[in-house]
Amino acid sequence: MQSPPRARQGRQVHPRSIVVWTAVAVVGGVGWAMLALSRGEEVSAAWMVAAALGSYAIAYRFYARYIATRVLRTDHTRATPAERLADGLDYHPTDRRVLLGHHFAGISGAGPLVGPVLAAQMGYLPGTIWIIVGVIFAGAVQDMVVLFFSTRRDGKSLGQIAREEIGPVGGTAAVLAIFAIMIILLAVLALVVVNALAESPWGAFSVGMTIPIALFMGIYLRFLRPGRVAEVTVIGIALLLFVIAAGRWVANSSWAEAFTLDPSTLVIWLVLYGFAASVVPVWLLLVPRDYLSTFMKIGTIALLAVAIVVTLPGLQMEAVTDFASNGEGPVFAGSMFPFVFITIACGAVSGFHALISSGTTPKMIQKETQVRSIGYGAMLMESSVAVMAITAACVLDPGVYFAMNAPPAVIGDTLQSASDTISSWGFMLTPEQLAEAAESVEEESLLSRTGGAPTLALGLAGILADIIGGDSMMSFWYHFAIMFEALFILTAIDAGTRVGRFILQDALGSIPGLGRLRSNTWLPGVWLTSAIVVGLWGWLLWVGVNDPLGGINTLYPIFGISNQLLGAVALGICTLLLIKAGRLKYAWVTFVPFAWVSLVTLTASWQKVFSGDPAVGFLARRDQYQDGIDAGQLLPGAADMDDMRTIVNNATVDAVISAALALLVLVVFADALRVCLKAIRTPASVTLKEAPYQESKMIAPAGLVATKEERAELAAAGLGPGGGIPEQAAGDRAPEART
Repeated sequence: MQSPPRARQGRQVHPRSIVVWTAVAVVGGVGWAMLALSRGEEVSAAWMVAAALGSYAIAYRFYARYIATRVLRTDHTRATPAERLADGLDYHPTDRRVLLGHHFAGISGAGPLVGPVLAAQMGYLPGTIWIIVGVIFAGAVQDMVVLFFSTRRDGKSLGQIAREEIGPVGGTAAVLAIFAIMIILLAVLALVVVNALAESPWGAFSVGMTIPIALFMGIYLRFLRPGRVAEVTVIGIALLLFVIAAGRWVANSSWAEAFTLDPSTLVIWLVLYGFAASVVPVWLLLVPRDYLSTFMKIGTIALLAVAIVVTLPGLQMEAVTDFASNGEGPVFAGSMFPFVFITIACGAVSGFHALISSGTTPKMIQKETQVRSIGYGAMLMESSVAVMAITAACVLDPGVYFAMNAPPAVIGDTLQSASDTISSWGFMLTPEQLAEAAESVEEESLLSRTGGAPTLALGLAGILADIIGGDSMMSFWYHFAIMFEALFILTAIDAGTRVGRFILQDALGSIPGLGRLRSNTWLPGVWLTSAIVVGLWGWLLWVGVNDPLGGINTLYPIFGISNQLLGAVALGICTLLLIKAGRLKYAWVTFVPFAWVSLVTLTASWQKVFSGDPAVGFLARRDQYQDGIDAGQLLPGAADMDDMRTIVNNATVDAVISAALALLVLVVFADALRVCLKAIRTPASVTLKEAPYQESKMIAPAGLVATKEERAELAAAGLGPGGGIPEQAAGDRAPEART
């Protein structure tokens, strides 16, 4: 990796900067102290906000800068793929502010909303520590480093990078594991969207209208007012707020029937949308829609954070519950290690992010120096979402929380049975409390509303209603939150489908005679690979929607492990690349999180396959239900003997797939270790597969806010704040290469 000039070395540190960052550290430290040292007294949720924001600020200012300048040595003089390969379809230099919105929307799926809510059963402290510490040293590092290495390699997918840098054995294993996991993740994300939007005219209308708004924004920036990012942002936000408000009116009008969609219809629309988002130019739909949705996502989370600081709600959940040690939690079974680190993925570290960082984003980034603000910064933003999610769950009455998240087989299906069972766990609850909670949000019942989304919606509604509207607005905020979650997750599906197309193009294009499939400009290949990707996850989704025990419902139990296995692969590949680049002394930056994520995930994989507890182990569950079949006895979760046999088959499938994915990952690790040892012993014998250096003609700031020097450079070149290629140097370039 070529080192850039170090113009800023030795610059003076101003006393004001020391004071500011000392204050930030103190605020964060006090927040952590209040959370960790409480001994049974109620703790304000505001300390969660303080601990998170203080930690994020310190990490971004110092650790991320260290990685960018010392470990990666980002080079602002080097042309990125967006500049060199601009084609107007996938490769397109994009304003860093817009690209941050796209990247954040692309990585933000169900994980940061649902995972922390489920993990709250073990208390607020374990999940909060993992979310914040995990993102600083693992998740944000992975996203940033993968984005950098992919940018250095023409924006190639993680699987293709593995094939070229490790070799055919480990590389092929990586491609198989990555693509299989990708399809599972997309189907699970789509299932959450279907569950959130089904029979919801407000949600379907509001989410659907973001598509024409995004198309307008794309055309506006491309042809009508190029470079006017602030201008189109104001217009887009105004239109977004309008359709959100109009969605509630539509839901109460004669139009409601047209937007009340059943799950099967939603599957068809999702598949069509996923295909379209994969094949049309990124500037037309994908990027503007993701950018637009980011404002709603961050706006809602920021509003929630302000509400917490203003109202100072107390954390009702214990710091650490008994379920953390006994592994008998009603929400999910298993002890704190390793399952908190699997349940909370997005928000701490998520393998899915590595696919976006080596998919759409590296094909649009203007400068290598922007990987810090886009890769590391976007992941900190997502982590803040996870902190708000676990906070919203933990400010609820614990009894209500467990009533919403425990299945009927555990708490029964009546208010009395639920309150009796939950009270026996030490969380006092009455049937009247449950009835009042449901009535406050105009729901018939909140019992066993599993999956995390309704719990987050109730917690968010309670906090926001305290500052806007009071009890009379509880129902509004609850249903707003359900719609918000659907919009949040949908953006990961469109970007993920396009990335799946990249992975498949790279994989098939490496087969002799099929090299043309790798071309992004050969439309038949683009359409074919896109159709295969949406067809695979769409089929799993269709079966799952129509069969509670089939399709993606079969694979849902391995969702978390699959995602974290992918994260381990990404961090392992990054470690390999640092070593091959001769930066062994910095390899700890990715190796430490790689070792931790690998330990956690492989331990969880082993337990999920071989644990003797049927609530944890797939094989034990298979045997339990097979014994029930042999005895002619129906067990919980089965309505008849056909269901019993389906559960046996599903448990077997999950065990086999879990074991197969773990073995593929181990093959990748073993082959990568071989290459690492070779690089350490004889550095001259290995070569990096980087694209050749080409000097950049583009001028663009590294961060979201341009420095004084960057503003002067832009002004001298006659460029706006978004940057671009000066006209005198771009006369012979394609229009797509210009901002």
